[in-house]
Amino acid sequence: MTTPAATARRAGRREWTAFAVLLLPLLLVSMDVSVLYFAIPAITDQLDPSSTQQLWIFDSYAFALSGLLITMGSLGDRIGRRKLLLIGATAFGLASIGAGYATSAEMLIAARILLGIGGATLMPSTLALVRNLFQDDKQRGQAIAIWSGAMTGGIALGSVLSGVMLNHFYWGSVFLINVPAMLLLLLLVPVLVPEFKDPNPGRFDLASVPLSMAAVLPVVYGLKEIAAEGFEPRYLGCLALGLAFGYVFVRRQRSRDDAMVSRALFRGRGFGAGIALNTIAAFAMMGSAYFTTQYLQSVLGMGTLEAALWSLAPSVVIGAAAPVSAALAQKVDRAYVIAGGFALAAAGFVLISLVDTDSLWLILTGAGVLASGIVTVLSLVADMALASAPAAKAGSAASLLETGTEFGGALGMALLGSLGTAVYRSDLAGAEPAVRETLGGAVATAHHIGGPAGEQVLAVAREAFVHGMQYAAWGGTALLLGAAVLAAALLRGIEAPAPPAAEPATGPATGPAAGPSAGPSAGPSTGPEVRVHEATHH
Repeated sequence: MTTPAATARRAGRREWTAFAVLLLPLLLVSMDVSVLYFAIPAITDQLDPSSTQQLWIFDSYAFALSGLLITMGSLGDRIGRRKLLLIGATAFGLASIGAGYATSAEMLIAARILLGIGGATLMPSTLALVRNLFQDDKQRGQAIAIWSGAMTGGIALGSVLSGVMLNHFYWGSVFLINVPAMLLLLLLVPVLVPEFKDPNPGRFDLASVPLSMAAVLPVVYGLKEIAAEGFEPRYLGCLALGLAFGYVFVRRQRSRDDAMVSRALFRGRGFGAGIALNTIAAFAMMGSAYFTTQYLQSVLGMGTLEAALWSLAPSVVIGAAAPVSAALAQKVDRAYVIAGGFALAAAGFVLISLVDTDSLWLILTGAGVLASGIVTVLSLVADMALASAPAAKAGSAASLLETGTEFGGALGMALLGSLGTAVYRSDLAGAEPAVRETLGGAVATAHHIGGPAGEQVLAVAREAFVHGMQYAAWGGTALLLGAAVLAAALLRGIEAPAPPAAEPATGPATGPAAGPSAGPSAGPSTGPEVRVHEATHH
């Protein structure tokens, strides 16, 4: 009988070098979420966008990214994940040049949409390739832990890098910095990263592409607007429309043999649960960020760059969380480690609930504890979900994980943000509309009034914001403690499946280093859904 130890070839220096190269697109895609935070005043001065155009400059990237993740994951399984990565890197680099030299708001919005399309190819491709490069359970867990930490850190790093670049160069530099990294990727990936794809993918279901976008985009848009404007009927209508299209999309996937989202993905016990828990983790991560960034700037009165630099402080502990949790999951049932990650994140929310209007170190400590727990969860559930999915469907599996992250993040900002806003407005029921609407409006009004009266307005608004943040933190705590119980109950006893015997070794290791079990002779084939094709290196 073939054992997992016999079939899992350990990755060597070549695979880890390839993995380091794959972190480049991941960092750039996650950084582009926040890279405009400092650049928007200069963009406004140079391109003179309308208020609607300014919103689209921010949001078009995220909409294109989230809307196409499922499509691109399925496409990568069919044409090859490395090929799709190279196509996406080329598009991302060219779009970065277009954004960097944009001469109008319309041109910048178009470039941001292309950046989102490129990002939608890069994120699932990198994670799927990690799944294929690392067949050993322990090494794959370590790699995905690093991948999760890099994705989380890239979002924080983007705003800081943007501020540093703008201190020395013009606003387009925040996009042009992507170009040399993409050139390096295009040079190194063909040399270091082997090709993987589904050998029997079936026909590509074109009709599911618009259906998937119609399911995802209205929901993401509705959630983002609810976070900003509240539960207005038109935004609830967007949610209903997206859910209706989602129902049609799921029905189509369940009835077709060539479905974009293969039913084989959900046969593993850990896949569906992993997607759900990943979504909850993203909910908490983005929901907390909604408050902490405003707290640093509008409550403590920091400038944007100063706030961004302070927000990097929790990264000291976050960087260690994923590798430590990956090592612990090798010794303890991962269900309990994931549950512990949720409990740790809940403790972070508890610390945030104790914050007052002058608690810099407490808010940073709470954010660090929360993020450490969330990164623990994200890395372990991603590893579990990818390991339980057929290797030939790794691209689709990665895209569903990323889509869950997008949904969870938008939902966290919408629900926790709305809870905090409701408390804020209740506390300021008698204030003038601009003050009662948002803390930003209160800050602007206080500066306009000036003097002791302005300071009094600002002090009351800050107290109300912190009060709302405390309620949101307790709501987040309850959710995460519930998720901890669910993780322990649903995931207990799930073992990482042995790599399929017919899966060839990654990279060029086809000689003695690969071991006798690396080739097809290691055991009987388990069917086309678990075989991965490796193209010849050029």
